[in-house]
Amino acid sequence: MSDQSVAGEAKGFLGWVEKTGNKLPDPVFIFFYLIIALMLVSVVASMMGANAVLNDQVLGGMAESQKTRFSIGEDGIIPAISLFSPDNIQRLWVDMPETFTHFHPLGYVLVVMLGAGVAERSGLFAAGMRSAVRGAPKALLTPVVALVAMVGNHAADAAYVVLIPLAGILFASAGRHPIAGITAAFAGVSGGFSANLFPGQLDALLFGITEAAGEILVPTYDANIAGNWWFIVAILCIYLPIIWYVTDRVIEPKLGRFVATGMAANSFNEDDKPLEPDQVKGLKWAGLACLGTLALWAFMTWGPGTPLINESAADEAVPWYTEYAPFFNSLVAFFLVLFLSAGWAYGAAANTINNHKDLVEMMAEAMKDMGYYLVLAFAAAHFVAMFQWSNLGLISAVHGADAIENSGLPLPILLGLIVLFSALINLFVGSASAKWALLAPVMIPMLMLLGISAEGATAVYRVGDSATNIITPLMVYFPLILVFAKRWEKDFGLGSLMAMMIPYSIWMLVSGVLLVVAWVYLGWDLGPGAPMEYTLPAAQTP
Repeated sequence: MSDQSVAGEAKGFLGWVEKTGNKLPDPVFIFFYLIIALMLVSVVASMMGANAVLNDQVLGGMAESQKTRFSIGEDGIIPAISLFSPDNIQRLWVDMPETFTHFHPLGYVLVVMLGAGVAERSGLFAAGMRSAVRGAPKALLTPVVALVAMVGNHAADAAYVVLIPLAGILFASAGRHPIAGITAAFAGVSGGFSANLFPGQLDALLFGITEAAGEILVPTYDANIAGNWWFIVAILCIYLPIIWYVTDRVIEPKLGRFVATGMAANSFNEDDKPLEPDQVKGLKWAGLACLGTLALWAFMTWGPGTPLINESAADEAVPWYTEYAPFFNSLVAFFLVLFLSAGWAYGAAANTINNHKDLVEMMAEAMKDMGYYLVLAFAAAHFVAMFQWSNLGLISAVHGADAIENSGLPLPILLGLIVLFSALINLFVGSASAKWALLAPVMIPMLMLLGISAEGATAVYRVGDSATNIITPLMVYFPLILVFAKRWEKDFGLGSLMAMMIPYSIWMLVSGVLLVVAWVYLGWDLGPGAPMEYTLPAAQTP
């Protein structure tokens, strides 16, 4: 617990955000109230005939399944649907188990935490971090955490579940405030969602949508999966010092000095003492277990049979990610096996796990710690699903995109507005691919006509899409981050987390807008063979 409460340190606007947010009801009830409000708004919108109309080009580029999902007719009208309609009432009650269990983050969280719970309770995390940071410069922890968090986006959702709580432990083991580590990692993983050193599965996902949208205007358009490579590296280079500065100069001074208590005190307040012989032995065994897990995954990826490679895609003209999709999709299971085997090996050597009952008990305790998250996930899952059923999010986004398209503003200002618009929509619709599937059919043809390539349109969208991830409670992992923080500060509330993340979000959004504008003026390529500027073939020129 820090010397002073989080709320007591906050002043000014951030203090107001924190204090106001902490007065809000529990997040479970916030989602409950939002569901009630959403249901009432959906009735009014349906009775008033609220809708959005897709133009013929956009409508023709949509799959039939997508039209059916949003109840889009042949005339391209997206109607507002009352959540009190017979179909939605039936869906609410009949599909309730499926709505909850199919909530995307739930499986990732529970699977990874089964293994991470063993690694933590066996003492592996504490011993490993103590060993790693003894004598290391504490000032370098923040950039290391931020860099690993941004690169860790290749692990997709597992990065949230694994890296963020580990960052808190890492900071605590170095005598720094764990909340600062959590915020730095959260800013890197979520705020820097599109920042990386290499293209990955997110690029493949987004550019699949980009290609379909580009074909609306140019039927022969082919997406370049590396089309944002240089741009995402530039984002990483800009966001890294931002996260470093905000964490060390803004967040951590406000948190005050951290004094660990209870189990944390036993684990982290004796950093200067050397590890016991059993602990050293345990770390060696854990290292061997990690190497064994890595070897197993390498064998399954490149060995005989290659079960983690889609060999049928190797000879096809598809992005490289398609071939390695099974490997990327197996990373959550990889982390489960990695932490479970390493924790078990450490515990067996350090005498913290004496039999299989101890192992099972540690896994059960890890699930007990996730009890609150399960309740929260149930409420959040239904709000997200019902927002989709009502079509209100889709209608709002279409009208917003049309307003930008028809504004007639100068190109640099227009691009800046698209970044801000993407950031605003991101506060309400969390999925990057879902928003891009909606916005791309409008934004890509619009910007191609204005001389901006489809890769450029994708880059502009990505900046706004990630910057506000860290300040919206509707982001599916936001409640989980709150749970991680409450472990160290019991009074740490929703407002506290939002107040901590607002400085990161503002700096990222402003720097991202400036980067986009500068990139347009400088005319740099966004990736190999992917210029920012684009000239339509003569046949497509209006």
